[in-house]
Amino acid sequence: MPEGLSRPKCVVEQYTREGNWVVVVRGDLDMDSMPPVREAMERAAAALPVLILDTGAVSFADSSALNLLLLIHQATTLRIAAPPPQLLRMLRITGADQILNLYPSTEQACAATGPRP
Repeated sequence: MPEGLSRPKCVVEQYTREGNWVVVVRGDLDMDSMPPVREAMERAAAALPVLILDTGAVSFADSSALNLLLLIHQATTLRIAAPPPQLLRMLRITGADQILNLYPSTEQACAATGPRP
């Protein structure tokens, strides 16, 4: 990366909506940003039966993000809302899009009743 430019910092927000726990992530999902994202997702998975991860503002995701998504998917009902093109591409290349529950928006993820759309 050129000198003076930095990657977007990861910001995590959380709230409940329609009986679901929503975790919103903005910025990069990489090895450096994983601790607060992992903590938020693990706490959410323990609190309510459905975790919605709003990824609409994710600017980058690497294999550590994929690993966390698959790990959390095993622990709870994980619904990934608004995956941006680069995240969707990684999920498709790895076949994770066939395992994980993907939704076009947080609203649709909250309204879903089954495990897959």
